[in-house]
Amino acid sequence: MSKVNKVVLAYSGGLDTSVILKWLQDEYQCEVVTYTADLGQGEELEPARAKAKAAGVKEIFIDDVREEFVRDFVFPMFRANTVYEGEYLLGTSIARPLIAKRLIEVARDTNADAISHGATGKGNDQVRFELGAYALNPNIQIIAPWREWDLLSREKLMAYAEKHGIPVDMKHKQGGSPYSMDANLLHISYEGRHLENPAAEAEDSMWRWSVSPEKAPDAAEYLDIEYVNGDPVSLNGQPMKAHDLLAHLNKIGGKHGVGRLDLVENRYVGMKSRGCYETPGGTILLKAHRAIESITLDREVAHLKDDLMPRYASMIYNGYWWSPERLALQTLIDHTQKTVNGWVRVKLYKGNVIVTGRDSKTNSLFDPNIATFEDDKGAYDQKDAGGFIKLNALRMRIAANLRDKK
Repeated sequence: MSKVNKVVLAYSGGLDTSVILKWLQDEYQCEVVTYTADLGQGEELEPARAKAKAAGVKEIFIDDVREEFVRDFVFPMFRANTVYEGEYLLGTSIARPLIAKRLIEVARDTNADAISHGATGKGNDQVRFELGAYALNPNIQIIAPWREWDLLSREKLMAYAEKHGIPVDMKHKQGGSPYSMDANLLHISYEGRHLENPAAEAEDSMWRWSVSPEKAPDAAEYLDIEYVNGDPVSLNGQPMKAHDLLAHLNKIGGKHGVGRLDLVENRYVGMKSRGCYETPGGTILLKAHRAIESITLDREVAHLKDDLMPRYASMIYNGYWWSPERLALQTLIDHTQKTVNGWVRVKLYKGNVIVTGRDSKTNSLFDPNIATFEDDKGAYDQKDAGGFIKLNALRMRIAANLRDKK
């Protein structure tokens, strides 16, 4: 690696990135620029500015990217009904390409020659940050301290912080949170410590956005969600920006115990990892989107989307958001969404999201005259089914006749 004069650090102000900031200054003898993204994590971000300033940082960037995150990353992903390994709604994965994009932009604007992140060498995030960064700037230098230093435990990080006078939050001094957490407008993830035993049930006190289904209200709540070109645009008749709509659904869904997940996933680096996730708003939107597609998408187009979805999910999980294959697939997905217009009604009740109605004034392919169980007045000729069945059975009848001759 060539000489680094200035590096942009993805900075939260927590223990890890505070140590990284000082380590970069000492190890690389370079100027550090900090970048902090407001993705709707629900934490005050100004303390990060104060900590960076106290550490001697001259260029400090704190961005509110909530609308961009939901509009340009979450919603395109949801147009594909994306779920990884049958369960995970990719709340952490989908935030990383946006952070990588902003790190590269800040590096360009500040004439920095490198970026740095706090992802460990065991995790997926190192892959997502770096693949994204290289796709957007192939010549950028990347510093991943966890792959270089020997501070590979919380105790060593604490000792380093104490030695260099880095302020440490009281929670770290008292043993820290029992979990490693990541939060944004789409979800909260919990990993580590107690959860490293996949047989152990997570304590109910761990969850922050949702009540347990047992403690959810006894009365159901109904929501009407309107869709235009595959994206939700209003809730209960009220138009909303993308990030406001998702935030509202998080609160309502969490109140009804919606969106909890306990998952053992297969990480990109090869290991299995257990995590717990809260994604109330995303869970509602995924169910509602499939419902509006059910009446507005052609059967074979819908089945094609279902075939492609696992591959699309793997692209996002594995860090290929900015790859040509993801961009090409997104073009196809977005083309299918031109007819996905209408409204969906869902009922929330004790952890469940139940679709109770859907309609499209302009794009519904549901024809009640054909689908009716009553007299269809000749709209559908049932005799046609006989020839269709015989033609589809022909190859099997030929094979059966051959078996009978043996």
